[in-house]
Amino acid sequence: MTERILGPVHPTSAATSALRPLFLGAVAFAPDSLLGGWQERNASRTLPHCVEQLDAAGALDNLRRVTGEVDGDHRNMWFADSDVYKTLEAAAWQLGRNPGDAELRAFLDTTAALVAKAQEDDGYLNSYFTVDKPELKWRELHWSHELYCAGHLIQAAVAAARAGVGAQLVTVARRFADLIVERFSSVDDVDGHPEIETALVELYRVTGHRPYLDLALRFLDLRGRGLLNGERFGSRYLQDHVPVREAGEVAGHVVRQLYLLAGVVDVAVETRDDALLDSARRLWADAFGAKTYLTGAQGSRHRDEAFGDPYELPPDRAYGETCAAIASFQWNWRLLLATGEGRYADEMERALYNAIAGSTALDGTHFFYANPLHLRTGHDGSHEDAPSQRLPWYSCACCPPNLARLVASLSGYVATADPGGLQVHLYTAGSIQTTVDGADVRVETRTGYPWDGRVELTVTASAPLMLSLRVPGWAEGALIDGAPAEARDGYAEVRRDWTGGATVTLELPMPARVVRPHPRIDAVRGCVAVTRGPLVYCLEQADLPDGVTLEDVRIDPAAPFSDGPVPDVPVALTARGRVEVPASDELYGAGAGVPGEPVELTAVPYFLWGNREPGPMRVWIPVVVE
Repeated sequence: MTERILGPVHPTSAATSALRPLFLGAVAFAPDSLLGGWQERNASRTLPHCVEQLDAAGALDNLRRVTGEVDGDHRNMWFADSDVYKTLEAAAWQLGRNPGDAELRAFLDTTAALVAKAQEDDGYLNSYFTVDKPELKWRELHWSHELYCAGHLIQAAVAAARAGVGAQLVTVARRFADLIVERFSSVDDVDGHPEIETALVELYRVTGHRPYLDLALRFLDLRGRGLLNGERFGSRYLQDHVPVREAGEVAGHVVRQLYLLAGVVDVAVETRDDALLDSARRLWADAFGAKTYLTGAQGSRHRDEAFGDPYELPPDRAYGETCAAIASFQWNWRLLLATGEGRYADEMERALYNAIAGSTALDGTHFFYANPLHLRTGHDGSHEDAPSQRLPWYSCACCPPNLARLVASLSGYVATADPGGLQVHLYTAGSIQTTVDGADVRVETRTGYPWDGRVELTVTASAPLMLSLRVPGWAEGALIDGAPAEARDGYAEVRRDWTGGATVTLELPMPARVVRPHPRIDAVRGCVAVTRGPLVYCLEQADLPDGVTLEDVRIDPAAPFSDGPVPDVPVALTARGRVEVPASDELYGAGAGVPGEPVELTAVPYFLWGNREPGPMRVWIPVVVE
């Protein structure tokens, strides 16, 4: 039964995990909820689109070159195998939700057979190195992504094993994993792109085979010893400049850093290594204290897709890769499970509703790779690294299948349990059906979240239990059944006898809020942003009067907000502003702008920007200066 399928992260019973994930099918989204609609669109549009693009862009043909089925050159990135594996993972999670999808099952089975046919006799599997660079196998780990691709293969196999599909894929992944254990358990080598660490831990959780966990720990402890060739961007880019246990700041390529830290938490909880877990918590404080955008995006440098200095957060040059936001979501989930602290769920929510959701168009088939907070008037969007609108695919296509696998498994991130209690972390209309200490529990949730902060939960349980409801950090004045919500570690606890069924109402006030940046963020000094509940808002050129340029607009932060009518946007906001045109065309020395006419400004949720027409957008808005 689908409700018994384990989700993407499931610590063993021996792990030091404060919270336990529910089975994947324990949570069902209401079809008309934001998350329910997104998950359905992922199933009907995004995932089939990814399957089509694997063929159209050549990722499957790269594997067919190995088997002799096609000729020609390797296409796109040398690590394009990972796109196949992420799509397979998404397919496995989706089949766990809907095992009757014959077309998707055929894709999984035929692709698993292709992967098995491409695998070498000793278990090695990589389409680029098998055909194009066999002499460099395992010899150029700083750039090769061999273990990175293996990690995504393993994660696809973990999903298949838990969903009860793709047995051949599981066999292939275990053969490769056994080769990796044999090859790397006694040599001082690590991969330039972390990913294998968390994959090995999850494979250990599925199989109970301890060498997988031991190797993941070894990879973590070897990192930071300067083992990798950092000739291009340096060892910081590869997180090879300082041991993980000693690192005091996040650095380098963001996706590499965050995947590494997800593995750190996985290993720490399975080995009961509190010092290692403290390392992850210390680096979290640095990442979210001075290096994260308001939308939850991370990565301020295009050149090396990397973290910048503290408070180096330019909105127009924000890289904010979609995969980085997904990695942040996954890292925060692991920290939440390990500690039970609500601040990690807050950051999951911030990333999910803003940086992650904004990366996908409403049609489900167009995507952003980078997610800036300001698209300037006159922006040259001709290059796919910084386009003016979402694109259907990329030469480096890591983000779309990554989105597909996350959203297919999204119900696994909503709630958890611990002895005697159930915790709800993400709010959506739908239901939860699970057991807590042997007691059957059912929760029916009615809410318009994230548009409406009223959340009604009707709970029925066969025994008394503690219901813990997250009170987000932004929710000032939250109420439970009309009384002030008293939160501990971000959660309000409601203990009742639910055997006859009872309803509890959480009210999270959602006024529009003006947010001011830290004074050290030079790039947005003199600006404010607008948020409402978990959503960050933005201005688009599409909502300005003809002849008004977005960069000339100023907002009055003291003026009240009201609802604004924008088609297909449940809650748009209007505010009072003014147009301030340049005094002259002189680049320097032009003086202050010339105050112009008042203007009504319409703000829409950031995640919806760019769905009407390509055009300028900004999150941080200069304020009116009297």
